[in-house]
Amino acid sequence: MKSKSKIKDIFVSELSFEITEEEIRKLFSVCGTVRSINMVTDPKSGQFKGVAFVCMSNDAETKDAINMLDGTRLLDRCISVSAAKTKEEMAAIAPVVELPEKRTRRKRVPKGRKKVR
Repeated sequence: MKSKSKIKDIFVSELSFEITEEEIRKLFSVCGTVRSINMVTDPKSGQFKGVAFVCMSNDAETKDAINMLDGTRLLDRCISVSAAKTKEEMAAIAPVVELPEKRTRRKRVPKGRKKVR
């Protein structure tokens, strides 16, 4: 079971849509070794959504990056940096909502027409 003190993934939001992976890597390399960067794109259009996940090499570097870079200006935008939530934490925050049963409706006969029996 993972303890909450072991954080390696960082969630970065409010990024400029023109930013590149190399620019994000340069910013976060100030705090330590960047293992990977995942820039989130729209599956249909392929356009960047303005958020990314950065994976640092250890917990100390991750905490340093969160503390140092939250609120930093990057390409004229103030970015938000926080610890990424796990799938279990996200499921606890937003439980799956079941949709109600779809009700069937009787077809209404348009005015001026007779019902066919």
